[in-house]
Amino acid sequence: MLTVEIKSEGNIVGSLMAEEKVFKTGSRGFFGMGKITIQEKRYQVQVQLVEIGSKPAAETKA
Repeated sequence: MLTVEIKSEGNIVGSLMAEEKVFKTGSRGFFGMGKITIQEKRYQVQVQLVEIGSKPAAETKA
């Protein structure tokens, strides 16, 4: 699990957790979503980190 911090001018204005995930494509990484408040306005936030080269090679038909 990762903690993702959202900063403005060096100050943390929000954070959310991103959990390990295997995406539908087979790629591996992390995904998180949540809601944060910045200057009295609410925002929905999503973060996706995909490991480059983690998608399994396509199977070949014989």
